[in-house]
Amino acid sequence: MKDMTLKNIAACCGGTYFGDGASLDTAVTSVATDSRKIRPGGLFIPLQGERADGHDFIPDVMERGALACLSERKLDGQKERYILVESTRKALRDIAAFYRRSLGTKVVGITGSVGKTSTKEMIASVLKEKYRIHKTEGNYNNEIGLPLTVFGMTQEHEIAVLEMGISDFGEMHRLAEIASPDICVITNIGLCHLECLGSRDGILKAKTEVFSHLKEDGIAVLNGDDDKLSTIKQVNGKSPVFYTFKEPYETYGKEETAVYADGVTPLGMEGIRMTLHLHGNSQDITIPLPGEHNIYNALAAACVGAACGMELSEICRGISSVRAIGGRSNFISSGGITVIDDCYNANPVSMRASIDVLSCAPGRKIAILGDMGELGEDALKLHEQTGRYAAQKGIDCLYCTGEQSRELAKGASEESGGKTHVLHFTDKKELLDAVCGQMKKGDTVLVKASHFMKFSEIVEALKEFSDTI
Repeated sequence: MKDMTLKNIAACCGGTYFGDGASLDTAVTSVATDSRKIRPGGLFIPLQGERADGHDFIPDVMERGALACLSERKLDGQKERYILVESTRKALRDIAAFYRRSLGTKVVGITGSVGKTSTKEMIASVLKEKYRIHKTEGNYNNEIGLPLTVFGMTQEHEIAVLEMGISDFGEMHRLAEIASPDICVITNIGLCHLECLGSRDGILKAKTEVFSHLKEDGIAVLNGDDDKLSTIKQVNGKSPVFYTFKEPYETYGKEETAVYADGVTPLGMEGIRMTLHLHGNSQDITIPLPGEHNIYNALAAACVGAACGMELSEICRGISSVRAIGGRSNFISSGGITVIDDCYNANPVSMRASIDVLSCAPGRKIAILGDMGELGEDALKLHEQTGRYAAQKGIDCLYCTGEQSRELAKGASEESGGKTHVLHFTDKKELLDAVCGQMKKGDTVLVKASHFMKFSEIVEALKEFSDTI
């Protein structure tokens, strides 16, 4: 790893090195916070968790060939190399920030209330048409995950696409300090993490903390159809790049310089056809994923691709080749049943987007929905409104579980007037028994809730059951 000698690591995190002086100029081969993932020559950073203290595994990782470790306490009798720090969590961030800057790789940082991961995948799909890229995998977008993602970068990577997720004020400052983005994308300001952030204005304030660490010549790419983001006129003395498909396009500059979509034609579950307009050039394109939100994802990716010097044809080729990922509007077909696996997380905006996708499906439309977390004092009202929206979109069957989802079911029942078959269950097993007893070939089933509901178990059960139909 470039410049990652023990001497540099100790200096960048303000640590004190203990061990033989001959190793100070030796570079570590990798960094891990999970003792099971340590590799020979690697650096182990122990973290204090709810269930275990990583410091307990220091003897084991050193025995298995780690070059060194960090520690928050002196290791009496420890013969191996270690760096004493006040906080291993802060040291993790400091070391990642140092490593990111040592590489000089261009970084695209992505945040927003909804759509961070799908936008990240769209941007990565576009950029890889021309560049060697590195991207956030899984949910590695927080104060532990982002540093680990950064440590996966190498000198061969030309652009890194990094996702940044927060739930409180100050977090974005810390994440952006690590990422130091050249390009910053904010997808939208929605209703999530309201328990800590209070309101959409609070969310806007927290998300835009990223601008304080945007490179001096950096570019902010913003959703111009978001009523909060559209109020931002300057970012570090420069006008943002807005993308939109709501008229009038000239709101964000002359039409020939704007980034927008028109001629939008839904293709059901096959995706969306549209015309992409990018700084005076245009091309017809098909996004192979359904849902209006994917238009925004494509437009954001087009802005980033253009900012990185790509041609329109290259950008469109990348958009056309994007694929869904597990847990986020991933389509699973088995036994004549289509399951929309969107169970990774949920808030009112993303829930509506997923319901929109389901409404495009042929055959019976079945939604299995659960609680949405961190919505604050309006949680029950937001659940009820989501249920009403599902009924308005013509969902045939709605199965719910979770305490707050009682309001979701109530809203759907009242709104549909009996047109939507609505049931609420006390647990997932009862729900699954009812769903599996009713499913038949040709059905499309949406599965969505916040991550703590563990709806991935429902997805797996439906996959197993569909094979028996």
